[in-house]
Amino acid sequence: MLNDDILIQELREGKESAFKTIVDNYQDMVYNTCLSIVKSEEDAEDLAQEVFVQVYQSIRTFKGESKLSTWIYRIATTKSLDHERKKKRKKRFGFVKSIFGDDSEIVINPPDFNHPGVALDKKESAAKLFNAIEKLPENQKVAFLLNKVEGLSYQEVSDVMKVSTSSIESLLHRAKTNLRKILEDNL
Repeated sequence: MLNDDILIQELREGKESAFKTIVDNYQDMVYNTCLSIVKSEEDAEDLAQEVFVQVYQSIRTFKGESKLSTWIYRIATTKSLDHERKKKRKKRFGFVKSIFGDDSEIVINPPDFNHPGVALDKKESAAKLFNAIEKLPENQKVAFLLNKVEGLSYQEVSDVMKVSTSSIESLLHRAKTNLRKILEDNL
């Protein structure tokens, strides 16, 4: 495996092999990050492709102030959150249109959400947990997903979200407290 500096340089030079290496090295991480946020395999696949297109197009602006993987996580997280915001706006618009008699179909999250990191016998509990995570404020949700689902360290989450490590600790503490309350209320 090439080191990141060489990989970045080769990608900046337009070498196809460098792009293929980046996709091979990071495709699972990007897909799982997107899937954790958008809860749709099809949307996660589309977003993962968009992430790699943006990596390719933006590599010249990568300053190297963080690790390459952190930069890619940041792109995946941002694209996924933007996708969710657009989807919520469409849902609200669809709901408003349905009140006035237009039969537009409203997109709803699939109830049988599947994440590759969740064992079959844990699917029901995982679905409840992911539904609860959806109810968290956005910054708590992102911190929780990156740390607990994707396995990033506090420092890595801090780098991705561009906030201090102590802010991440606070966000994770509040996320756990809120999740506990949400899950207890739904018992």
